[in-house]
Order: sequence, then C-alpha cells, then structure tokens
Amino acid sequence: MRTFPRLLTVLMAAAMCATGCSIAQPDSDVAAGSLADIASLKGKSFTVGGKEFTEQLILCQITIQALRSVEAEVTENCGLTGSDTTRAALTSGSIDMYWEYTGTAWISYMKQTDPIPDAKQQYQAVADKDLKNNIVWLDPAPYNSTYTIVAKTDVAEQHDVKSISDYAKLAKSDPATAKMCAATEFLARNDGWPGLQKTYGFTLPKENLATVAEGTLYDNAAKGSACNFAEGVTTDGRIQALKLTILEDDKAFFPVYNPAPTVRKSVVDDNPDLAKILKPIADALDLTTIQKLSSEVDIKGEQPADVAKKWLEDKKFVG
Repeated sequence: MRTFPRLLTVLMAAAMCATGCSIAQPDSDVAAGSLADIASLKGKSFTVGGKEFTEQLILCQITIQALRSVEAEVTENCGLTGSDTTRAALTSGSIDMYWEYTGTAWISYMKQTDPIPDAKQQYQAVADKDLKNNIVWLDPAPYNSTYTIVAKTDVAEQHDVKSISDYAKLAKSDPATAKMCAATEFLARNDGWPGLQKTYGFTLPKENLATVAEGTLYDNAAKGSACNFAEGVTTDGRIQALKLTILEDDKAFFPVYNPAPTVRKSVVDDNPDLAKILKPIADALDLTTIQKLSSEVDIKGEQPADVAKKWLEDKKFVG
C-alpha cells in the first residue's frame, strides 16, 4: 500500500507551509548560465531554507535558482520564522543550507559575548567553531548586514540626535520622545536591545517600547505613529526611500554580520562542487546590490523570486 505514506507526506508538507515556509516542486525553467560552466549537480537533491525577512527571502531564491540552473533538484523552504528556528532546521537536517550571518552565529548560537571587529577574523572564527557542529561556512558576501537604529528625521534634527549616545541621553531625559519600535527577536538577542541598553547605559521604560512586526518598523518610525525611532538593518532599501536618519553606532556595539551559505558538512562532503558554484554569487553580492534588490521587493512590490531571477540573469549566472 502506497496511499498512506503519500498522504502523510502531503499532510506534513501542508503543516510546514502553515508555519511560514514554502514547499515547491524541483521542476524549474531556470536555464543554464555561467554557473553551469563550473560544474553540474545533475541528479543531486537539496532543500534550501531561509528566514522570513526580505533580504533572506532574496538570498534563498538566489540559491534555489542558481542550483536549479546546474540541474540540481531543489525543494524550497524559505520564510522560516526567526533565526533559532532556521538554525534548528539546518542542524536537524530539515534543510541542507541557508545564508547565515557571522555576527548572529557568534553571539546567538556560539554564545560569545564579545564580537570580533575584523570581518575576516570574525568569519574565520565562526567557520572554525561551527565545524565542530558539522556545519560548513562557504565563502561570504562582502557586505555587512548589521543592525542599526533609525530615526524620524525631523525628530532627530529637533533634538540633535546623531548617534546612539545622543539617543541614550534622550531616552533618559525625554523617554516619550525616544519611544522605540522593535521586533520580538531584536528585543531578545544579546546583540540586540538588551546589549544595546547595557553598552550605552540607558533603560527605556516599557511603556515607551513598542513591539511591532518586522515589516512595519520603518513605516512606524517614518510616520511617528508608534515610535520616533526603530531597529533597522543597514541593507534595507526602505531607510533611504522613507528618508529616515541612521544613528551612528559610536561605541561600535553591533557586530559585523557578513552573510554566507551555511551547509551541513555531510552535504558539502557529498557535493564538493557546491562551494565553487556559490562562490561567484557571494562575491557579487555587495552592499549596493543587496540594497537595490531589497528595495525592489519592499518599495516596488516585486516578488523575491522574480528579483532573484532577474539579477542572476543580468549577471549571466543563469541563462
């Protein structure tokens, strides 16, 4: 009898989709490009995952389409909720790979309290340490997708807030004006809100701290509706589009967050060409590029899969 196992598979897939990820058939219309000149992964199967925010959705789709262009069969599992969930999916074998950030792994997974300021040294330290967890870090992209604090520009100008130290002073003297929007994950991370308050020596009253959905952070700050300040990420195209002000991290609190594909060691061992195929993509993803791709999704309303495919085609990575 084949019916029950097949039904169970369908039900499991539906349950996974209900948690925010997507399952897709490996069939694809992605044509071969320059990546196919490097190697073929015909007959190989991978499950590619990623977190739920825009940049990650784009990176997930770039990886999926790149692998399909070299004849691999790929199951999609983009849009997982939160870093811990996505990391657990990798370590448990639910996914084979996803793009992670050096600073996130160092602080959140490896429980290190002091980030390494030098990007190359931070990457190497993370890569070396994660090998003990049977996770391989492939070549990183050069851009730094680090946290930042953004401000409603007229409020920042009125109160002469140019740096996070200036914000800390405002939080002490006028917490109502210093009201902050942040997403749940940022509020719980050591490299997020708790550490930021400790480093800059302030405590914002709870009534002046709004927990909002990650996708609404910038709009809230721009409108001054729930807050005048918000958690942000340097790569997000909405910062410039909404004319928000980035506050200087004058105490260099936020770690370096270079993204790189993280892959289970058994998958890398079985597919030695994987690193060669993904390296040109990582090399091409600089800060300007990821900001542009993110803005096409967040500002222009394009789909991450379409944005990823167009970029890969423009770079001749796929046909």
